[in-house]
Amino acid sequence: MYTVVVADDEAKQREEMIKTIEWEKIGFRVVGEAENGSEALDLVSRLAPDLLLTDIRMPFVSGIDLARAVREVRPATQIAFLSGFDEFTYAQQAIQYNIISYLLKPISVLELTEELKKIKEKIDRIFEDFAKIQKGEANTGADFFLPLLLNQSYFESIEEREKRLLKEQKQMGLLRPGREDWNYEVISIVLRDKEGKNCTAQRHIHGVNSILQKYMEFFTFYIDGRIVSVLYAGPNSMQKYLHILVTDIVQSMERILKLRCSIGIGRETHKLTGLYRSCAESASALSCDQGGERKIFYLQDMYAVEGTPDLCDKALDKIRQEYGNADISLISVSKEIGISPNYLSMLIKKKTGKSFVDFLTTLRMENAERILRETDMKIREVSEQCGYSDQHYFSYCFKKYAGVSPNILRKQMKNS
Repeated sequence: MYTVVVADDEAKQREEMIKTIEWEKIGFRVVGEAENGSEALDLVSRLAPDLLLTDIRMPFVSGIDLARAVREVRPATQIAFLSGFDEFTYAQQAIQYNIISYLLKPISVLELTEELKKIKEKIDRIFEDFAKIQKGEANTGADFFLPLLLNQSYFESIEEREKRLLKEQKQMGLLRPGREDWNYEVISIVLRDKEGKNCTAQRHIHGVNSILQKYMEFFTFYIDGRIVSVLYAGPNSMQKYLHILVTDIVQSMERILKLRCSIGIGRETHKLTGLYRSCAESASALSCDQGGERKIFYLQDMYAVEGTPDLCDKALDKIRQEYGNADISLISVSKEIGISPNYLSMLIKKKTGKSFVDFLTTLRMENAERILRETDMKIREVSEQCGYSDQHYFSYCFKKYAGVSPNILRKQMKNS
């Protein structure tokens, strides 16, 4: 039985979908409903559904922005868009965000039921493919990459070896023509059963690769009780996708195979000769796993903690200083203080009891209320000062926080 969140700003249509479709009969269970993109994202974060069925045009957070945000927090969740014919091209722009289906409106209950059956079949295939054991899976880079992970060379200088390796990589077709600016990173993965026993095996490589292929170039190996993957991509792509793909692996292993997954991540390197070090670092980072809620471990976080014990306070101070910046994000803050987004998210949750987004939103609302009470600034100006470019979305968030809209609060202050 797959779980689903239904999002549509038209209450009547949303209620009709939820009440008239025989969800469980076709293999789904509705676990939440939302009337706008903000609520939909919150439900996906908390409920971790297998499917988000959403209208492409949603208040406050557009369909594509919602898909992008869902991939950041729950990359294992599939998304189906409901869209009008004239919105279809727009909807296709989100194909990179786990879009499993585009459903054209208007659509009858019978037609939607049939489309949902097809979506279920697609999710079935995703689950089955992830768990599939594929013997002799092609891995043409094994002879090239595996020695780099396990051995250092003492017979030539680093510069000579790097030049030779780059030439061999090109000759073997492992490097795209004209691309020599790859960044490399090694991750180590361990899977454990309900009793906490390491059950990592060669057969799990296919599942890992099925996720990695969505994001960047890679080669994967089974080495001494762990799965080791060499990842390589352009500098921007590595920074953009690394934390998403490791989160995707953890979520998929737990949802599909019911296995606890922990991942150690070595430091990024610009050279092939740095892969040995990054591989060792990924194993070292993985050794920090104590079986708790944290499952993703970056070596850079270990060094950061040793050098700066008040990392969380530093991050929270930065958020307090820049809450009015509309572009502030978990990734931008983590990059500035030198730790991973996954680790920063965990630190903030542990310290404040709130997620990054919840902490930022509360901070913005507290300051918005103060400004509304102490100044005569226009609502639009208050909205912009608190990091919101959309005044209507700001008003929605403020009413959710304070119980009244900014305008009503102002009227109450005048009356009193």
